[in-house]
Amino acid sequence: MRDTRLIVALDTQDPETAKGWAEAVGASAGAVKLGLEFAYAAGMEEIASIAAQYPVFLDLKLHDIPNTVAGAIRSLARIRPVLLTIHASGGRSMIAAARKALDEAFPADARPVLLAVTVLTSLDEAELQEMGISDSVEDQVLRLARMALDAGADGLVCSAHELAALRQAFGDKPVLVTPGIRPAGTIAGDQKRIMTPSQAREAGADWIVVGRPITEALDPSTAAAAIVAELKA
Repeated sequence: MRDTRLIVALDTQDPETAKGWAEAVGASAGAVKLGLEFAYAAGMEEIASIAAQYPVFLDLKLHDIPNTVAGAIRSLARIRPVLLTIHASGGRSMIAAARKALDEAFPADARPVLLAVTVLTSLDEAELQEMGISDSVEDQVLRLARMALDAGADGLVCSAHELAALRQAFGDKPVLVTPGIRPAGTIAGDQKRIMTPSQAREAGADWIVVGRPITEALDPSTAAAAIVAELKA
């Protein structure tokens, strides 16, 4: 059975709220996710404060010209996230520059896992077509995944519905991180391509990302522990 681990998304603008959630779920979560909402509101010093106590998945989805992305990554060396995201749609040169910057700026034993975001879990095929992409979601994910892994990414962020196809195409080596996970009986929200934790594990996820079903629960600690129990069942 795959050892699928839990990332809890701390989607808030308030540092004290984020720290309270992190403390509540720290015994269960393999990492906590800090993204754009928190980064823009609280700043890098607050991210560094949380990263000093908990493993952080820094989900900034970097996407710019190669030199700018490389510079941004070098600036993150003091924070030491365990996972870091870039957009695969930034292209081969950008991904290669990101990998080079990570290798140069971080000690080998502390280099973050570089994850390329393929197709956001909020998108479906109708929205891809509106953007001029005629292929299916799965075909677009596989195209971006192949390019990103060839360019130096360690793994991918993908919907649970593309997990099986990615494992078939690329085997066990890529690290696959899957948002859009909703325990049975919870509300999907703005996620369109979702699965339960155990379904994602069976499909091949190394990490699952869960936010609101944990942080909006009456007891986030219990909610996180229940998901971990489901992953190990």
